[in-house]
Amino acid sequence: MKRGEILLDLRILDRWDDELEKMNKGKEGGQYVYPEIFIRLLGYMRLLFHLPVRQTEGFLKALRRFDSRIRVPDYSTIDRRVNKLDIKLDEEDYGDDIVLAVDGSGVKVSNRGEWIRHKWKVKRGYLKIHIAVDVKRKKILALKVTDEKVGDGRMLQPLVEEASTKGKITKTIGDGAYDTKSNFRYLDAKKIEPVIKVRKNSSGKAGGCMPRKLVAQEYLHDPEVWKRKHGYGQRWMVESAFSSLKRTFGEYVSARSMRNMVNEMMLKASLYNLLIGFTVSP
Repeated sequence: MKRGEILLDLRILDRWDDELEKMNKGKEGGQYVYPEIFIRLLGYMRLLFHLPVRQTEGFLKALRRFDSRIRVPDYSTIDRRVNKLDIKLDEEDYGDDIVLAVDGSGVKVSNRGEWIRHKWKVKRGYLKIHIAVDVKRKKILALKVTDEKVGDGRMLQPLVEEASTKGKITKTIGDGAYDTKSNFRYLDAKKIEPVIKVRKNSSGKAGGCMPRKLVAQEYLHDPEVWKRKHGYGQRWMVESAFSSLKRTFGEYVSARSMRNMVNEMMLKASLYNLLIGFTVSP
């Protein structure tokens, strides 16, 4: 393959009618005209090539010259169907030894009007994206979207709960934002080793939370030894995932409603996992 070439696998067209038959079986009202697997491909194309919906329609019209089987939906149908996709991250079983790295990062609500907001000092909110990454496979196992007011520490439990559906978690790694007694108690109850960096001015006393006391005493005695012993350095994997997401898909979401913003981020995470699967061997 040469640099700059775009290769599209159009074998999905061979399953077009079979997919539609399954989707329309027992459906009341209007029937689906475009299979979900095709709509998902359009969603991925839009993210990878940063295409607006009208340009996506134009791209398909050009592509139809090479394969007449392609049916081209109008731009409003593309937008509506992509926003209604039920996106789930990998559903495979990852086994009994998952090490999670968790973190949160902000993304802009829109990439439009930056100059105007800077000129007139208009504040525009941003989204907070919280993810849990399997450090061995580098895949995103859980993703939550909140507004900027929600702190990272509050999202550890929902992330671990969602990731737990993929297999047994043995260790969870997080920075000081996750240093709360409730998080330590939760992980202890789940029999998950907490590798959470405590604050430097932490007390070595239990304070009603023995799991945190044990970590605090060991960390405060020698932070570097604690990091090496418990693999805290593996936390870079979640930072790498955020970096890849933003470099590949942009540091913003294009959708306007909260529901569609969540859908867009789930689609990005799904595509990220798909691309990682091509480059990381099990």
